[in-house]
Amino acid sequence: MDKHILVTGASRGIGQAIAQRLARDGFNLALHYHRDQAGALTTLEAVQQIGVTGRILCFDQSNRLQCREVLEADMANHGPYWGVVLNGGIAQDNAFPAMLDEEWDAVIQTNLGGAYNVLRPIIMDMIAERRGGRIVALSSVSGMVGTRGQTNYSAAKAGIIGLVKALALEVAKRGITVNCVAPGLIDTDMTRHLPTKELQAMIPMQRIGKVAEVAAAVAFLCSEEAGYITRQVLSVNGGLI
Repeated sequence: MDKHILVTGASRGIGQAIAQRLARDGFNLALHYHRDQAGALTTLEAVQQIGVTGRILCFDQSNRLQCREVLEADMANHGPYWGVVLNGGIAQDNAFPAMLDEEWDAVIQTNLGGAYNVLRPIIMDMIAERRGGRIVALSSVSGMVGTRGQTNYSAAKAGIIGLVKALALEVAKRGITVNCVAPGLIDTDMTRHLPTKELQAMIPMQRIGKVAEVAAAVAFLCSEEAGYITRQVLSVNGGLI
Protein backbone atom coordinates (compact mmCIF):
# COMPACT_ATOMS: atom_id res chain seq x y z
CA MET A 1 0.00 0.00 0.00
CA ASP A 2 1.52 3.30 -1.11
CA LYS A 3 -0.15 5.44 1.54
CA HIS A 4 1.68 7.30 4.27
CA ILE A 5 0.05 8.29 7.55
CA LEU A 6 1.56 10.70 10.05
CA VAL A 7 0.93 9.72 13.68
CA THR A 8 1.74 12.32 16.31
CA GLY A 9 2.65 11.28 19.84
CA ALA A 10 3.71 7.85 18.60
CA SER A 11 6.37 7.07 21.20
CA ARG A 12 4.14 5.36 23.78
CA GLY A 13 0.65 4.47 24.95
CA ILE A 14 -2.24 5.10 22.59
CA GLY A 15 -0.03 6.56 19.87
CA GLN A 16 2.26 3.56 19.87
CA ALA A 17 -0.73 1.21 19.67
CA ILE A 18 -2.22 3.23 16.81
CA ALA A 19 1.03 3.07 14.86
CA GLN A 20 1.31 -0.69 15.24
CA ARG A 21 -2.31 -1.24 14.25
CA LEU A 22 -2.01 0.97 11.16
CA ALA A 23 1.17 -0.88 10.22
CA ARG A 24 -0.71 -4.18 10.40
CA ASP A 25 -3.27 -2.63 8.07
CA GLY A 26 -0.50 -1.93 5.57
CA PHE A 27 0.11 1.79 5.95
CA ASN A 28 3.58 3.31 5.80
CA LEU A 29 4.16 5.62 8.73
CA ALA A 30 5.80 8.86 9.81
CA LEU A 31 6.09 8.65 13.58
CA HIS A 32 6.29 11.85 15.59
CA TYR A 33 7.78 12.30 19.02
CA HIS A 34 8.91 15.29 21.05
CA ARG A 35 11.06 14.06 23.93
CA ASP A 36 10.92 10.26 24.09
CA GLN A 37 13.30 9.23 21.32
CA ALA A 38 13.79 5.77 22.80
CA GLY A 39 10.05 5.16 22.74
CA ALA A 40 9.80 6.40 19.17
CA LEU A 41 12.59 4.08 18.09
CA THR A 42 10.79 1.18 19.77
CA THR A 43 7.65 2.03 17.81
CA LEU A 44 9.65 2.35 14.61
CA GLU A 45 11.25 -1.05 15.11
CA ALA A 46 7.85 -2.61 15.76
CA VAL A 47 6.25 -1.23 12.60
CA GLN A 48 9.25 -2.18 10.48
CA GLN A 49 9.07 -5.73 11.80
CA ILE A 50 5.46 -5.83 10.65
CA GLY A 51 6.76 -5.12 7.15
CA VAL A 52 5.95 -1.49 6.34
CA THR A 53 8.26 1.47 6.00
CA GLY A 54 8.56 3.99 8.78
CA ARG A 55 10.52 7.01 9.89
CA ILE A 56 10.59 9.20 12.97
CA LEU A 57 10.12 12.95 13.14
CA CYS A 58 11.02 15.07 16.15
CA PHE A 59 9.30 18.38 16.82
CA ASP A 60 7.45 20.30 19.51
CA GLN A 61 3.89 20.51 18.21
CA SER A 62 3.27 23.69 20.21
CA ASN A 63 6.02 25.37 18.16
CA ARG A 64 4.43 26.47 14.88
CA LEU A 65 7.65 27.24 13.03
CA GLN A 66 9.28 23.98 14.07
CA CYS A 67 6.24 21.99 12.96
CA ARG A 68 6.20 23.64 9.57
CA GLU A 69 9.92 23.20 8.95
CA VAL A 70 10.00 19.52 9.90
CA LEU A 71 6.80 18.57 8.11
CA GLU A 72 7.61 20.46 4.93
CA ALA A 73 11.04 18.81 4.82
CA ASP A 74 9.51 15.37 5.31
CA MET A 75 6.96 15.95 2.55
CA ALA A 76 9.69 17.17 0.23
CA ASN A 77 11.45 13.83 0.71
CA HIS A 78 8.49 11.45 0.87
CA GLY A 79 5.53 13.22 -0.70
CA PRO A 80 2.24 14.33 0.87
CA TYR A 81 0.61 12.33 3.63
CA TRP A 82 -2.53 10.41 2.79
CA GLY A 83 -3.61 10.48 6.41
CA VAL A 84 -2.91 12.15 9.74
CA VAL A 85 -3.65 10.92 13.25
CA LEU A 86 -3.49 13.77 15.75
CA ASN A 87 -2.73 11.94 18.97
CA GLY A 88 0.03 13.99 20.61
CA GLY A 89 -0.94 15.85 23.74
CA ILE A 90 -0.24 16.60 27.39
CA ALA A 91 -2.16 17.01 30.64
CA GLN A 92 -1.39 19.42 33.48
CA ASP A 93 -4.32 19.05 35.86
CA ASN A 94 -5.28 21.50 38.57
CA ALA A 95 -8.41 22.94 40.14
CA PHE A 96 -9.38 26.05 38.20
CA PRO A 97 -8.90 28.53 41.10
CA ALA A 98 -5.37 27.18 41.60
CA MET A 99 -4.45 26.77 37.95
CA LEU A 100 -1.29 28.51 36.85
CA ASP A 101 -1.24 30.53 33.65
CA GLU A 102 1.57 28.29 32.47
CA GLU A 103 -0.55 25.16 32.97
CA TRP A 104 -3.43 26.62 30.99
CA ASP A 105 -1.22 27.88 28.18
CA ALA A 106 0.84 24.71 27.85
CA VAL A 107 -2.17 22.44 27.47
CA ILE A 108 -4.10 24.71 25.12
CA GLN A 109 -1.06 25.45 22.96
CA THR A 110 0.01 21.81 22.76
CA ASN A 111 -3.30 19.98 22.49
CA LEU A 112 -5.37 22.46 20.47
CA GLY A 113 -2.77 24.76 18.97
CA GLY A 114 -0.70 21.71 18.11
CA ALA A 115 -3.49 20.29 15.97
CA TYR A 116 -3.51 23.48 13.91
CA ASN A 117 0.28 23.61 13.78
CA VAL A 118 0.44 20.08 12.38
CA LEU A 119 -2.46 20.27 9.96
CA ARG A 120 -1.84 23.70 8.49
CA PRO A 121 1.43 22.90 6.64
CA ILE A 122 0.12 19.64 5.15
CA ILE A 123 -3.56 20.10 4.30
CA MET A 124 -3.09 21.82 0.93
CA ASP A 125 -0.72 19.11 -0.27
CA MET A 126 -3.26 16.46 0.76
CA ILE A 127 -5.91 18.28 -1.26
CA ALA A 128 -3.63 18.77 -4.26
CA GLU A 129 -2.88 15.04 -4.44
CA ARG A 130 -6.55 14.35 -5.34
CA ARG A 131 -6.37 10.95 -3.62
CA GLY A 132 -8.76 11.64 -0.78
CA GLY A 133 -7.42 10.98 2.68
CA ARG A 134 -8.11 10.54 6.35
CA ILE A 135 -7.68 12.85 9.32
CA VAL A 136 -8.42 11.42 12.77
CA ALA A 137 -8.00 13.57 15.86
CA LEU A 138 -7.95 12.23 19.40
CA SER A 139 -10.34 14.13 21.64
CA SER A 140 -11.51 12.79 25.02
CA VAL A 141 -14.55 12.20 27.16
CA SER A 142 -13.30 15.32 28.97
CA GLY A 143 -13.87 17.31 25.80
CA MET A 144 -17.44 16.06 25.56
CA VAL A 145 -18.68 16.57 29.11
CA GLY A 146 -15.86 18.30 31.02
CA THR A 147 -13.85 16.83 33.88
CA ARG A 148 -13.28 18.32 37.31
CA GLY A 149 -9.70 19.52 37.69
CA GLN A 150 -9.15 19.50 33.93
CA THR A 151 -10.58 22.77 32.66
CA ASN A 152 -7.56 23.32 30.42
CA TYR A 153 -7.58 19.78 29.05
CA SER A 154 -11.37 19.74 28.66
CA ALA A 155 -11.34 23.05 26.80
CA ALA A 156 -8.57 21.90 24.45
CA LYS A 157 -10.26 18.59 23.69
CA ALA A 158 -13.62 20.28 23.14
CA GLY A 159 -11.82 22.58 20.73
CA ILE A 160 -10.54 19.55 18.84
CA ILE A 161 -14.13 18.44 18.27
CA GLY A 162 -15.02 21.87 16.94
CA LEU A 163 -12.00 21.90 14.65
CA VAL A 164 -12.89 18.47 13.28
CA LYS A 165 -16.51 19.35 12.59
CA ALA A 166 -15.57 22.57 10.78
CA LEU A 167 -12.62 21.19 8.81
CA ALA A 168 -14.67 18.19 7.70
CA LEU A 169 -17.06 20.55 5.91
CA GLU A 170 -14.21 22.28 4.10
CA VAL A 171 -12.53 19.16 2.70
CA ALA A 172 -15.43 16.73 2.27
CA LYS A 173 -15.76 17.32 -1.47
CA ARG A 174 -12.08 16.46 -1.82
CA GLY A 175 -12.70 12.97 -0.46
CA ILE A 176 -10.85 13.69 2.79
CA THR A 177 -12.70 12.53 5.88
CA VAL A 178 -12.15 14.22 9.25
CA ASN A 179 -13.27 12.51 12.45
CA CYS A 180 -12.63 12.31 16.19
CA VAL A 181 -12.02 9.40 18.47
CA ALA A 182 -12.86 10.30 22.06
CA PRO A 183 -11.40 7.83 24.57
CA GLY A 184 -12.63 7.51 28.11
CA LEU A 185 -10.46 5.98 30.82
CA ILE A 186 -7.73 4.02 29.07
CA ASP A 187 -4.85 2.13 30.67
CA THR A 188 -1.93 4.47 29.93
CA ASP A 189 0.77 6.30 31.85
CA MET A 190 -1.59 9.29 32.11
CA THR A 191 -4.23 7.32 34.04
CA ARG A 192 -2.27 4.85 36.17
CA HIS A 193 -2.04 7.29 39.08
CA LEU A 194 -5.84 7.57 39.28
CA PRO A 195 -8.01 5.62 41.78
CA THR A 196 -8.85 2.73 39.47
CA LYS A 197 -11.45 0.94 41.62
CA GLU A 198 -13.52 4.07 42.19
CA LEU A 199 -13.37 5.00 38.53
CA GLN A 200 -14.29 1.53 37.32
CA ALA A 201 -17.44 1.72 39.42
CA MET A 202 -18.55 4.70 37.30
CA ILE A 203 -18.12 2.83 34.01
CA PRO A 204 -21.02 0.60 32.91
CA MET A 205 -18.58 -2.00 31.55
CA GLN A 206 -16.78 -1.97 34.93
CA ARG A 207 -13.27 -1.85 33.50
CA ILE A 208 -10.62 0.48 32.12
CA GLY A 209 -10.18 0.50 28.35
CA LYS A 210 -7.19 -0.86 26.47
CA VAL A 211 -4.99 1.10 24.09
CA ALA A 212 -5.65 -1.53 21.42
CA GLU A 213 -9.36 -0.72 21.58
CA VAL A 214 -8.70 2.95 20.86
CA ALA A 215 -6.29 1.99 18.09
CA ALA A 216 -8.94 -0.21 16.49
CA ALA A 217 -11.36 2.72 16.34
CA VAL A 218 -8.73 4.94 14.73
CA ALA A 219 -7.80 2.21 12.25
CA PHE A 220 -11.42 1.81 11.19
CA LEU A 221 -11.76 5.54 10.53
CA CYS A 222 -8.58 5.36 8.42
CA SER A 223 -9.87 2.43 6.38
CA GLU A 224 -11.45 2.41 2.93
CA GLU A 225 -14.65 1.11 4.53
CA ALA A 226 -14.99 4.37 6.45
CA GLY A 227 -14.93 6.49 3.32
CA TYR A 228 -18.49 7.81 3.84
CA ILE A 229 -18.00 8.63 7.52
CA THR A 230 -16.92 12.18 8.28
CA ARG A 231 -17.50 14.91 10.88
CA GLN A 232 -18.20 12.33 13.59
CA VAL A 233 -17.05 11.68 17.15
CA LEU A 234 -16.54 8.00 17.95
CA SER A 235 -16.52 7.45 21.70
CA VAL A 236 -14.48 4.61 23.18
CA ASN A 237 -15.47 4.82 26.83
CA GLY A 238 -17.22 1.66 28.00
CA GLY A 239 -20.56 3.47 28.20
CA LEU A 240 -19.31 6.19 30.55
CA ILE A 241 -21.29 8.82 28.62
